[in-house]
Amino acid sequence: MEYGTYISLAIYFMVMLGIGLYAYRTNEESASGYLLGGRKLSAPVTALSAGASDMSGWMLMGVPGAMYISGASSLWIVFGLCLGAWFNYLLVAPRLRVFTEVANDAITLPDFFENRFFDNTHTLRIVASVVIIVFFTVYTSSGVVAGGKLFESSFGLGYHWGVLLTAGVVVAYTMVGGFMAVSLTDFIQGCIMFVALILVPTVVMFELGGINATLDALSVIDPNLLKLFTDADTGKTLGIVAVISLMSWGLGYFGQPHIIVRFMAIGSLKQIPTARRIGMTWMIVALFGAAMTGLFGLAYMSNTSASIDDSETIFIVLSQLLFHPLIGGFLLAAILAAIMSTISSQLLVTSSSLTRDIYVSFLHKDASEKIQVLVGRISVLVVAIAAIMLAFGENKTILSLVSHAWAGFGAAFGPLVLFTLFWRKMTQKAAIAGILSGAITVLIWIYAPLSDNPDSIFNTLYAIIPGFLISAAVIYMMAKAFPPENQQISELFDEYQLQLKNENYGNE
Repeated sequence: MEYGTYISLAIYFMVMLGIGLYAYRTNEESASGYLLGGRKLSAPVTALSAGASDMSGWMLMGVPGAMYISGASSLWIVFGLCLGAWFNYLLVAPRLRVFTEVANDAITLPDFFENRFFDNTHTLRIVASVVIIVFFTVYTSSGVVAGGKLFESSFGLGYHWGVLLTAGVVVAYTMVGGFMAVSLTDFIQGCIMFVALILVPTVVMFELGGINATLDALSVIDPNLLKLFTDADTGKTLGIVAVISLMSWGLGYFGQPHIIVRFMAIGSLKQIPTARRIGMTWMIVALFGAAMTGLFGLAYMSNTSASIDDSETIFIVLSQLLFHPLIGGFLLAAILAAIMSTISSQLLVTSSSLTRDIYVSFLHKDASEKIQVLVGRISVLVVAIAAIMLAFGENKTILSLVSHAWAGFGAAFGPLVLFTLFWRKMTQKAAIAGILSGAITVLIWIYAPLSDNPDSIFNTLYAIIPGFLISAAVIYMMAKAFPPENQQISELFDEYQLQLKNENYGNE
């Protein structure tokens, strides 16, 4: 590895730590300031922070790898993600921003659910918090594992040292600067990812002689690579169930705590349309750039007779083959940016839940703002240590579990968020039933031996679809069977609707 690459990465780490220090010096020392940035994020920071925290290392490794193997049929996932993100901005973002503030200034998702339904038993808060804490601790560990493997494969650094370096930098700026540091670093990381995912496929295309020459080269390798309805890896035609299954990834957006918390933190409702335009432009360009990296990379590797051991490393291989070491270091920093931006967001959401939903709610209800900030910082460290311990374990198949976390969160929280924001008759009992039924359905669909036939619907239909539908059905039936007993629930909904109207939402 050339010294220029190390210089680029050193600069990247210094910038991330510098932002953490800046956020520490400018943040207000309060729970809202540390855990939600004082609700003063700008539209660009909100948009790129949401995008960067969403798109972990899989966008620079998983998407190119899928395109490298299966061809254009993998674009259905990209289409689904873009549609899901757009609807999330349109339906959830403005309403959640207003409702969380109206509901006693809730700063975590479980906090919001409890305030929304006046749940004095704290049952809903506990159920939601446990789902967030358990799954995000494991989710965080997957990112740490990815960082360790990146340093091991690209720099010859030992896996364990790579894990510690990745986690150490993220913990440093997250623990010190809180939500504002995470959001600002996400903004920078989002910019790095955006540039990298335009630069790499563009350079590869010109190396091959232009777009027509690149497409011709792919057709020679396998005509199925350019067909949306044919999996080039298996040669099978994609049916309607397979296409719906791939596109259903977009359903997950409504229930991802580390993404929708950005909507709670934006400065004002009027900034959301701007954030939506910036966020969707970033996402569409970045995702299609990642897809073309895999597809064009296959053509380049075939034309040059170069070999690759793992399709998911195509971005790394191209960055080393085609670019000066300084630029190569910048491109590797893009992968780190994707990994670290997601880790930091997950750390903070888990920390927020431990602080507000466990410590303040059950252990110290009168905790001062400074104590809450201190507990938040300690929680970041504790969750990080747990994630590192999982990453150090001999069994690193943890990634296979985390690959289903998107479906789990989407089914557990997605229908609940939508019903809560749009339906006056939504109740606390329905909310609890929705979380449990969605999560359990996904787990059964994935792990129970429902069918040995690889072509059965249990193996071809993504688990989020049955999980989401069953959760929604259970919520509706429970709300009908057990209508709201507290008049305050309806009154709070009316107040939220009035606030939306007063802020002239929709008049862009």
